[in-house]
Amino acid sequence: MKLSDLSPLMTRRQDGGLSFARFRADPSLVSLQWPDDVVEQFLFDHGDNAAFVHDYGGIDLRDVTWRLEAIPTADFHGMPTGASDAGCIESYAENPVHWVRVRPPEVSWHWEKHGTWLRPPILIDRRLLDPSNSGLQVLEGRTRVGVLRGRLREQLHVAPDHKAWVGRP
Repeated sequence: MKLSDLSPLMTRRQDGGLSFARFRADPSLVSLQWPDDVVEQFLFDHGDNAAFVHDYGGIDLRDVTWRLEAIPTADFHGMPTGASDAGCIESYAENPVHWVRVRPPEVSWHWEKHGTWLRPPILIDRRLLDPSNSGLQVLEGRTRVGVLRGRLREQLHVAPDHKAWVGRP
């Protein structure tokens, strides 16, 4: 099953007829056995986004297993995102204070207290895109990773590792 196979479901969601709970209950999504947070951030929020479909449309969604992992800060330093959004992480990193300030207050509080994001981003093993690749790629959470990089550059409080949903083959 590819992102394009979810087009009818995405159309119903766009028409406003599908809450996340109803979207999540679709048999095709239930069969994936993905965590709700991944389904929401990846499929519900972005599953029909043209850039996402371009970058991730070739992945067989049934081949991805998700796990919440602690990723060392250093691993995020050069971690790419999809080609369609190249450069956006660096753009967010230029002004991390702004990108935190425009979020709800609990996001700022969490960065200050814990040195990390409130909600884990979505990363994928690059072998899912090309078996000859290695490492991880930011699928969703480009702003969060940009804020992390910017906070490091500005020597603000950053935790040694960060929770992220990681999809692997």
